Amino acid sequence: MCGICGFNWEDKYLIKKMTEVIYHRGPDKEGFFVGDGISLGNRRLSIIDLSEKGTQPIYNEDKSICITYNGEIYNFQEIKRKLKDKGHRFVSNTDTEVVVHAYEEYGPGCLEEFNGMFSFALWDSKRKRLFLARDRIGIKPLYYYHDGKKFIFASEIKAILQDKDVERKINNQALYYYLGFEFVPAPMTMFENILKLPPGHYLLYEKGKIKITRYWDLEFFPDQEKSKGFYKEGIVELLGRSVKRRLISDVPLGVFLSGGLDSSTVVAFMRRNISGPLKTFSIGYRDKTYSELDYAREVARHFDTEHEILMVDSITPDDIEKTLWHLDEPMTDLSTIPLYMICKKAREDVIVVLSGEGGDEVFVGYDRFIASKAYNLYRLLPQAFRDYVLGGLVKRLPDQSQKKGMVNVVRRFVEGASLPEEGGHMRWQYFSNPRQDERLYLEPFKKQVFFDAFSPIRESISHCNSADRLDREIYIDMRFTMPESILMKVDKMSMANSLEIRVPFLDHELIEFSARIPSSLKLKGFTTKAIFRKAVRDFLPSHIVRRGKQGYSFPSKNWLREQLKGYMIELLNSSPLIKENLNLGYVRTLIKQHLAKTHNHNHILWALINAAVWHNKFFT
Repeated sequence: MCGICGFNWEDKYLIKKMTEVIYHRGPDKEGFFVGDGISLGNRRLSIIDLSEKGTQPIYNEDKSICITYNGEIYNFQEIKRKLKDKGHRFVSNTDTEVVVHAYEEYGPGCLEEFNGMFSFALWDSKRKRLFLARDRIGIKPLYYYHDGKKFIFASEIKAILQDKDVERKINNQALYYYLGFEFVPAPMTMFENILKLPPGHYLLYEKGKIKITRYWDLEFFPDQEKSKGFYKEGIVELLGRSVKRRLISDVPLGVFLSGGLDSSTVVAFMRRNISGPLKTFSIGYRDKTYSELDYAREVARHFDTEHEILMVDSITPDDIEKTLWHLDEPMTDLSTIPLYMICKKAREDVIVVLSGEGGDEVFVGYDRFIASKAYNLYRLLPQAFRDYVLGGLVKRLPDQSQKKGMVNVVRRFVEGASLPEEGGHMRWQYFSNPRQDERLYLEPFKKQVFFDAFSPIRESISHCNSADRLDREIYIDMRFTMPESILMKVDKMSMANSLEIRVPFLDHELIEFSARIPSSLKLKGFTTKAIFRKAVRDFLPSHIVRRGKQGYSFPSKNWLREQLKGYMIELLNSSPLIKENLNLGYVRTLIKQHLAKTHNHNHILWALINAAVWHNKFFT
């Protein structure tokens, strides 16, 4: 695992400066290529082939091709054997070198061969072509800047910003989307002229021009003729293969165990391949409604793991500011800081961990899938009754301190149901509304922004090949939401601690198989992950299989009323970002209502805190 960067001119000082700012992504080695009018940099975290031969950039036989690479190709040995049969010669045991020779053999079509997570930049000196790619799912990030003359790329935005010619300008449209979705949809970033390469795409930079091509997409071909048994067996076989592939490592590895279904399943499948010591890591809180420690302990005992627990009683402003620097742009997933903490803890013992991210997207595990289905019944009620009677009643309900609970669930459902239907199931993952937008933003800001909250969803769903409601919701989660929220969080928080996280649920072969499973088997009634639960029930304690989704986000709404209260008030009242773009009087009203517990404004306040900290870090 590594950090990569580069640009389309020669500058030894700048490429070294860019590489140094992402040192945390690869503290083991640094490497550079400067020549042919190109500069490439790499920071290496050594995982496979720890020898000097694995130091990047890596070349082909005649050094006409070189690469700076971030990721893991899990099937690289299979590809290597095929390439050797075709006459290619290798000098290392790295997967990086396999990418070079695969490109040499197949051109950009080499991407079809890879099973893994990656982003890379490859310089083809004969064609004068820079070839950038991001893995199918978007597990590894890749950013770029192009002003018509300069082309710059990197694993992190902060590396691109090392070039003083790159203007630091806020993307107001991105800010608007962020405050609703709590992340910035690709290809935008919060910086006006810096973009993300979308998942499943590659970029060719030739003769001063950029061409971006989609090479993979999630397609649904449900097979109603196959039995439940066929799908259960397929899930077990492919997930087992995926986990086994992700155990390849020349350094110590472990697994994050929350006690939920997905991480527990990963532990179960790891134990099938590891007979000796297996390290598991969990995070917990004193508030039991936010903590899954009892379940995690039980799974750890069941599989006889060496279990480490990190208890989090509070977070500090320094924790918030440190994570925002590593994120490069605000992203308000409430598990970001806890993930940073558990990554730091795990790095004391291991360099690689497996994790259960992606299981809820692939096999339908979120409450928002239930809400979307329940809406079909809810919509039968007269709209006036929904808006004025139920809506008015819910607004008067006092906020509850626990994570979920009936009152909180009902409130969130009614609030989401009031948003436009085109938002689909993301209405329950969208944390603004037209009334709030009208009061929150200042007039100059409104004139610069296109206020259409769900337009990115419409654009994304236009690529989906299925008309089935649940298929389309899965598509949005996989192609729109997950890459720039959950996976961005996982990459940045792990690499901040020089730790590699592998996600077996996001093996593209498993995902493609899941897309063949009829949606009625995934969400049966209001039971999420129905077919998946049946597939793994023989591997786990029965009540772990039956558990609902909880997650390990921290109790931010309570902490904003307690230990973070003063920090929130001072930060939001002094933030230049808020003063210049938002109605500070309305922000103060949100704070007052949240502190009084008459409303739960946790999401918008936490989003504003993150935006304000980000702005302070990168603009002041």
